[in-house]
Amino acid sequence: MDLAFIPSPSVGVVHLGPIPLRGYAFCIIIGVFVGVWLGNKRWVQRGGRSGTVADIAVWAVPFGLVGGRLYHVITTYEPYFGPNGHPLDAFKVWEGGLGIWGAVALGAVGAWIGCRRRGIPLPAYADALAPGLALGQAIGRWGNWFNQELYGKPTDVPWALKISSDPAIGRIGGTYHPTFLYECLWCIGVAALVMWADKRFRLGHGRAFALYVAAYCAGRAWIEYMRVDEAHHILGLRLNVWTALIVLVLAVAYFVVSAKRAPGREAVVEPGAQLAEGADGAAAGDDDDARASVEKPSSKAAPGDDRETDPKAGADRADGASASTTDEPGDEKAEDAADAPAADAAKPAGSGSTKKS
Repeated sequence: MDLAFIPSPSVGVVHLGPIPLRGYAFCIIIGVFVGVWLGNKRWVQRGGRSGTVADIAVWAVPFGLVGGRLYHVITTYEPYFGPNGHPLDAFKVWEGGLGIWGAVALGAVGAWIGCRRRGIPLPAYADALAPGLALGQAIGRWGNWFNQELYGKPTDVPWALKISSDPAIGRIGGTYHPTFLYECLWCIGVAALVMWADKRFRLGHGRAFALYVAAYCAGRAWIEYMRVDEAHHILGLRLNVWTALIVLVLAVAYFVVSAKRAPGREAVVEPGAQLAEGADGAAAGDDDDARASVEKPSSKAAPGDDRETDPKAGADRADGASASTTDEPGDEKAEDAADAPAADAAKPAGSGSTKKS
């Protein structure tokens, strides 16, 4: 008898009148919002504009949902296109079944379109978004808990997940490893690792995103190995294990090559952001100067008003001015010498001049 375990919800959907509220969908939506929120904060810290991440996410999220569903349907086609499959069920995303590999791959295509329209380098955008993607995945994994799916091997550990039986889909009740919880905790650790490494080493040109991919794949490989749901196998390993290992190698290779070709971090991630902020700052500075000139008049007197600030100095200058009006002997001689030719020129001819012609 198991004394401790993690219970599973009895239902994964609650009906609000005719509207079904599904736990799986709520987890995906909340994960998207958290990822965009954290990505926006990091984008602004790198010099971008607030709101740019959300604008590009309008392209990336729909592409990611389609890519995730396509990967799941292609790699697990039997329930949809097998002998007893139902093709229309391929569109029932709310019932679960999103492959992270397809979601990231096709989501990157959508992000590339959005970045291209805004003139933004995709690697810089991916670096800003990387920890948010990991946190979004951590939250989204709880959707598997609501649907009672993607659990691991049977176990009796205290944190085992209690699964109810469902003969309609061949689900056997019991306690299993909560692989959804393992992946959730792993993704939180990946987000923390990327943020620490990005701050410590100033990762740029897509290397923060590459670190996120490599770290996630390392954990996904062993978590995937624990799962017991049906999957295709290649050389004894599940398909997703091979996918995780291959993507891990590619991410590490990109990290190393990128570090050699483009060391450091991008100086500018959104060209128009600095100009707009500079213009706003200059306008704000002009307004502040204008207010300061109106609200805080200068306490210094204008030139020529020294008498108000220092009466004694004004009196001294007045005395000096009156003294300067007293003619010195030398000044009188100079004035007489200058006035003599002018006086002679003003005399008419024959007015007593003694000079003979």
